[in-house]
Amino acid sequence: MSSTTQRPAQLQEVGERGYSRWKWRVLIGAMLCYLFFYTGRQTFGFAIPGIEEEFGVDKAALGWVSAAMLWCYAAGQAINGNLADKFGGRKLMTLGAILSTILNWATSLSIGVKSLGLFWGLNGYVQAMGWPSGGRVISNWWGPHERGRAFGFYTLAAGMASVLAFVSSTVIVEILDLVWRWIFRLPVLLMLVGGITFYLLARDNPHAARIKPPPSYADQAEKSETGTTQAKTGRSLDRYKAVLRNPKIIITGLAIGFQNSARYGLLIWVPVYFLGTNWEEAGAQGAINPAWISVALPVGMAVGALVNGQLSDRVFGSRRDRPIMIFMALGAVCAMTMFLAPLGTVAGIAVLFLTGFFVYGPQSSFWALCPDLAGKRLAGTATGIVNFFAYLFAGIGEPVIGAVMDHTGNTGLVFPIVAGACVASALMASLIRR
Repeated sequence: MSSTTQRPAQLQEVGERGYSRWKWRVLIGAMLCYLFFYTGRQTFGFAIPGIEEEFGVDKAALGWVSAAMLWCYAAGQAINGNLADKFGGRKLMTLGAILSTILNWATSLSIGVKSLGLFWGLNGYVQAMGWPSGGRVISNWWGPHERGRAFGFYTLAAGMASVLAFVSSTVIVEILDLVWRWIFRLPVLLMLVGGITFYLLARDNPHAARIKPPPSYADQAEKSETGTTQAKTGRSLDRYKAVLRNPKIIITGLAIGFQNSARYGLLIWVPVYFLGTNWEEAGAQGAINPAWISVALPVGMAVGALVNGQLSDRVFGSRRDRPIMIFMALGAVCAMTMFLAPLGTVAGIAVLFLTGFFVYGPQSSFWALCPDLAGKRLAGTATGIVNFFAYLFAGIGEPVIGAVMDHTGNTGLVFPIVAGACVASALMASLIRR
């Protein structure tokens, strides 16, 4: 009986134009998937008034529910980023979308604050299968000199996902007049479609697509830290050691931790700030409904992410720390303006837009930093570790803000808390020096 030797798959030479089509196809697939991912976790703020009324709990308790999701998301980042490096990001991201859809429906069936916290926390873990997996795939297709651009578009999709989450939730509570449970049932169906679309469009790397990258891509040498580049990466433990021994990755994690505290302080509590006790009367009297005013925040975030990523590549020569510091400083100024200035409707929308623009914009530079510092072999692990810090800090902030609101009765205090977090992020980013 004769045996045959398995030959490696022949790679097709596609040239510059063909490779460009492939890398954009992968990026667009990741963007489409993540465009819908936040419908599975950033809708909670719109459900808070209804949950408070039905379950008879205060904002501090619901802040802890939100923190449970964020901390489970943080733990999931540290685990799933490594799994994306080991098994590939394509399958993991799609699996996350499917499981999150199921757990959002489970959340909608909660009978009390304990079951709410359990299902919402589990949802946080599976949501963490998305971002590092997509970042890992993008890093495999886009070289270091264009990652700011690629991650700018990827983060733009995340910003627009916030817009979609805000708009869909507003439609459910304002136009359709449905109870809070439907916030966790309808928007997430888009995420399910996005996950399947990504699986069909994307491939983990050029080899998986059976194509050979052109010389221009091969010539883009990785500029990751020497110790990280030379580290062994065969085992999960080796990948964790390589990433955690790089002090700049830890500093990046601390910087994005403060930034994400500011971001989630806005995303979770700005709807509560605008959906005050008289928000329905305000809309009925002919003014712009406050539920729609809050949408200016995620719109600003989406635009800011795209602009910051382009600036880091084209103006600052792929140096990420400077655009991070500049945007965080300006974010602090805008947040304090929201708190202190007597803004009318139009000015309030404009300043809220700018607050989102500057507070969220640096995310694209943060994510480009991960493969910059660790190399594309460890991009998933580095992204997961950095995002672990991001959501660990964000989870700490949620119950604190909720307790402050309960104690003072002033929901506007979210803005000076956000400003302080922005300043702390800028100071930490100044230590990255890359």
